[in-house]
Amino acid sequence: MAGKHILSLEVLDVANTEILVIKDTSEYSDNLGTDCGDLAITPPGFNAPSQIEVKPNFDLSITACALGTQTTQCKTSRSVLGDGVYIIRYSMAPGDKVYVEYNHLRLANLMKLYYEKLCQLDIDKCSPSSDREGVLRQMYDIRTLMDAAKSQVEYCGSPAKGMELYNYAKRKLEKINCNIC
Repeated sequence: MAGKHILSLEVLDVANTEILVIKDTSEYSDNLGTDCGDLAITPPGFNAPSQIEVKPNFDLSITACALGTQTTQCKTSRSVLGDGVYIIRYSMAPGDKVYVEYNHLRLANLMKLYYEKLCQLDIDKCSPSSDREGVLRQMYDIRTLMDAAKSQVEYCGSPAKGMELYNYAKRKLEKINCNIC
């Protein structure tokens, strides 16, 4: 390959609520340098990114300490990373010309709650009772809302609409009552 780098990242959806996993999936030109790799991540609710110096082919598990959202006890504990839209920009020298930027909707905490509700439902291979069937229908609708939120943020270029759907799904999920189960 000659001429230019083709930068790309894969932001993995992981169950661990304490890390953000980002993998470099770029193709690098042999004819160009790979200096000054910079990963800039702006967490939800923040205006300025955290800068992380990276080398090509990185595979990172990023904690709240690395993002600056946790500022104490970084050697002894990890804070949960919040859900929401993370703006992730990867650049190489010259950084104003060689970069790629993504909006990533992190759903790890909402997915954890979703899976906890499924555990409470105690689903088995038998047909569910009518009460449980109604809850399962609601769970299906909530999961569709979560997928739609992610789609709006990451594919449709509409982070605000994605967060509206996320918040609606979260409210619906929090109202699910599994006492009938």
